[in-house]
This record gives sequence, C-alpha cells and structure tokens, in this order.
Amino acid sequence: MSAPTHPFPMHVGVQEAREMLAALLPTPGVETVPLSAARGRTLGADLRARVSHPSATESALDGIAAREGDTLGASPASPVRLRVVGESRAGVPFPGTVGPGECVRIYTGAPLPPGVDAICPVEQLTDEGSEAVLLARPASPTDVRPEGGDFRAGATILTAGTLLTPPRVALAAALGYAEIPVRRRLRVALLSTGDEVIEPGQPLRPGQVYDSNRYGLQAMLEECGCDVLALGHAPDSPEALGEAIAQAGGADVLLTSGGVSMGRYDFMRDLLTLRGRVAFWKVRMRPGGPALLGGWNGLPVFGLPGNPVSSLVVFHVIVRPALTGQPVGTLRLRAGTPFRGLPDKTAFWRGVLRGGEVWDYGKQGSGVLRSLSEANALVVVPEGGAVQVGEEVEVMLL
Repeated sequence: MSAPTHPFPMHVGVQEAREMLAALLPTPGVETVPLSAARGRTLGADLRARVSHPSATESALDGIAAREGDTLGASPASPVRLRVVGESRAGVPFPGTVGPGECVRIYTGAPLPPGVDAICPVEQLTDEGSEAVLLARPASPTDVRPEGGDFRAGATILTAGTLLTPPRVALAAALGYAEIPVRRRLRVALLSTGDEVIEPGQPLRPGQVYDSNRYGLQAMLEECGCDVLALGHAPDSPEALGEAIAQAGGADVLLTSGGVSMGRYDFMRDLLTLRGRVAFWKVRMRPGGPALLGGWNGLPVFGLPGNPVSSLVVFHVIVRPALTGQPVGTLRLRAGTPFRGLPDKTAFWRGVLRGGEVWDYGKQGSGVLRSLSEANALVVVPEGGAVQVGEEVEVMLL
C-alpha cells in the first residue's frame, strides 16, 4: 500500500478527542441484572426508594430505652431506678408501650417502643434484673436513629448514569431492589499490531518486544465494564490488518494499538485514510500524540500508539471516559517538584503522591513501562504552562 498523498486530518486537543470518540459510540441499551451481578455496571434508570431507612426509629447502641423525663436527674450520687418491662432487639420489637417509671432493654438496631424517646447506654447503668439503675442521663441525640433518617420511601436516591460501586450496590439493596436496570456493556474489539510484537513466553529475538499492550488494554477495558472481543495480533501488512478488522463484526468499537504514527510501515493509519474514514490523526498531548479516530464500514475505530506507555496513558485520559460516560476524576495538589510545560501539547507527567504533595516520578520516557506501575498519578500541565514547586497542579489518580 502506498502512503496517502493528501494531508492527514486535523490534530485535536484532549477534550475534543474525548468528545469525538464518545459521539461515535452507540447509546447503550438497558437490561435488568440481579443485584449480585451489578458491581461495575452503570445504572440505566433512576432508582426510587421502595422503603424508608431506617424503617422505624431505632437505637444506635445497647442499653435501655426509657422516657427522657424519667432520666433527667440521674447521676452517680443520685441514681434513678426504672422497672424493666421487657426488651426490644433487631427484628423482634417490644410489643407493648413503656409507661412512666418503666424501661425496656434495647439493642443496636432495635425499634424504639411507643412512649420512649431516650437511650441510656450500658456503660451508664447497672442491670439488677427487674430494675435498671441509671447513673447518668442520656447525653447524645445521635443515640437514636430516626425513621427515614437515611432516606424516605419514594425519594430518588440513585440516578441513571451512576457507576455502581460496592457501596452503591449495597445502597440499591437497602432501597428494596433485588434486580436493577443497567446499561448494556459496550462490546470492544481489541487488536494489537506490529511485526516486532510477539506473544509473551516465546523466545525473544533482537528487535522484538512482548505484546504488553494487548494484555494491559484488555485489563483496562474489563475494568471499564466492557465485553472484550480479543482479535489477537496482526503483523504490519495491509492484507493482515484488513483480515483482522473483518473479524470485529458485532463490536461497538474497534480499539487498536500500533500502526498510527508517521512511519513507512504504519499501515493502520494508511488503511483507514485510503479505504475507511478518519476523523482526526494526532492529539496534542504527551505521551501519546499519535492517536487516530476513524471508521471502517460503519465500525468506529480508535487507534492507540504502539508505545506501551503512550497507549495506556491515552486510554486512561481519552478512551476510558468515553467508554464509561464518567468524567476523568482529578484533584488539585501542591507540587513538591517542578513540572515542565510544552508549548503546543498538554503534558501528562507520571507522578508520585508523597506527604500531601505530588512529586515528579523522574523517568518520563515513553519506553519506561515500569513507571506506570510505580507512579500513582498523572500530573496535568496545560499547553504552554509550567508548574513550579509549591504551586497547585491538577492530578489524575492512577
């Protein structure tokens, strides 16, 4: 295949690249899954509480429940005696009403019986069987959990588009759901390319590298909640690439690594330019500038750089938010070391969090794959900017 003679499509900024990729992805349908299979999925519809939580006013500790007016004068010097008329425990509430001068033993999570409005903890009383001797008055209103204090029936608690983390799965259960609507998983075809790339475990000849991209990207796709169609590896040949892409039927998007830079053997770039469609070629970022968005017979294609560091960083910064619909999470920290800027690119330098600051990892070369396992942050330096020691800087956690 001869290289295209016409100019390549435009270079774009990071945010524009995210938005353009997201615009090509299909809107996921909605399916219902058991709560046990919901972790990591994206909620497909709002969830309203089917019950209130707590469902009744209940105790936050072990002790006795009594009328507050009966406890006000209690002290070690002047203890108050109350008659014990029963107990209330979680799931088995006291069936009667507590009158003046009476109390019931109560345990954490148990409903308060009618007539009581105070909890006296076990540490402040003596249990004498038929009587409880109070040595202090109740001190904290937080000892009582009011009915609906967490949420009330009918209220919208979780909204569509929410990522279902383990605490949110627990919350959905507390709302009363055994099954919940979630967005269908995107199906992503994954292909690595390059004559120099071989399968890990084989003997490595001079000039060859193991296929770290395919395994790293598949792990990241699974982390994003995608179904992965693994296409394996294709050598640097237009025919082999075409045959591999043809196996991506049924996928929502094809993700490739390698073959999108400026070299003579970057055939993925040439193939899409001549026979498919290209929306952009190159993103104004480092590492990871050579990245391509296009299409092949109606299938969206995002081409990542072949360099492993660049490939994984571009995925984290651009592909992940487009696939998940979740914004890139950032925070601002003080710089413990300077971070240089680039005149026409956004820099994503690897950093290490230390003592509430972020420090330069040190080895920023695109060939230092080890850095992505030892660094725990990407420090974002905008185009034309620079960060000095002590200045605040935007940080993406890895």
